Amino acid sequence: MSLTAGIVGLPNVGKSTLFNAITKQNILSANYPFATIDPNVGMVVVPDKRLDFLNNLYKPKSLVPTTFEFTDIAGLVRGASLGEGLGNKFLSHIREVDAICEVVRCFENDNIIHVENNVDPIRDIEIIEVELILSDLEIVENRLNKIGKKATLSKDKQVQEEAQILIKLKSALEKNIPIRRIELDENEEAYIKSFNLLTNKPIIYVANVSEDDLLTKDNKYVDMVKEYALKDKAQVVTICAKVESDLSDMQDDEKKEFLNELGIEESGINKLINASYDLLGLKTFFTAGEDECRAWTFKSGMKAPKCAGIIHTDFEKGFIKAEVMSYSDLEKYGNEKSVKEAGKVRLEGKDYLMQDGDICYFRFNV
Repeated sequence: MSLTAGIVGLPNVGKSTLFNAITKQNILSANYPFATIDPNVGMVVVPDKRLDFLNNLYKPKSLVPTTFEFTDIAGLVRGASLGEGLGNKFLSHIREVDAICEVVRCFENDNIIHVENNVDPIRDIEIIEVELILSDLEIVENRLNKIGKKATLSKDKQVQEEAQILIKLKSALEKNIPIRRIELDENEEAYIKSFNLLTNKPIIYVANVSEDDLLTKDNKYVDMVKEYALKDKAQVVTICAKVESDLSDMQDDEKKEFLNELGIEESGINKLINASYDLLGLKTFFTAGEDECRAWTFKSGMKAPKCAGIIHTDFEKGFIKAEVMSYSDLEKYGNEKSVKEAGKVRLEGKDYLMQDGDICYFRFNV
């Protein structure tokens, strides 16, 4: 599964500090615009307590968690769609990701320059949104100009339908409405997929707060972001990039102690990773045994043969059956033998829709 969440935001909102903490990579992070010029890609481990349980049960020689990619994209500025800052280069980097994590500054700090000179999270969100909308509008208008006359003169039903879809998109974008907020049927969704429109990508808002506000959980800026996010039916994850940076340098025991001192159950990074994983429609199945316990990422709605193919193409080509038990049953009964005795192990065929937490043994013949 090669799916990527892109971290975007205005300069100096804490993007690169957060990315450093997420991926534990020492990329350039500086207190001035465009410190990050090229997109940085990092693989992140998806936190999953179920894998810890499997590890304790099977005591395998190898334990492999599931991962996916975060991309840190340099800060956008007002006028990016017209080439301001590093403009179109950055917009093209966003176009390559599957989901957007937009970091929004929700803290006051006179020592950290704000590109717009003061803190206003809604203005910041709208600056980025307008640039993405303008970029999408240019793509839609260019395509409409190419087929517009043909759609008017031709009796080709397909061309006419295409023009109608483009007009619908253009109308929304001209009203500053992102594509993800308009209703599209299956045919319309399938048609626009190849355009890779920026405002059609799912989004999470990441509210970056100060350490004090993280502890008090009282921040007017975060409340503003949460209200705005309702328009996109989007999640808001509150983090303190400074705290996450400190945590990234600690051992597991130190992290737990530090989080306990702060009165926090889970780090903001773990919340963001899991939220991004869900936003991308990703799920996890497992293979488990004495040699290896491994988590595998699959897209929600995938059938058993396709999931088998994630492990090896031969598994999909020669798929016969999948022997499946659910993680919840294994946890309940304590071991494989007891799960089998309870009649909870199933043989599933080619039409079986894989479920999150399935533990599988694939039967195949090539």
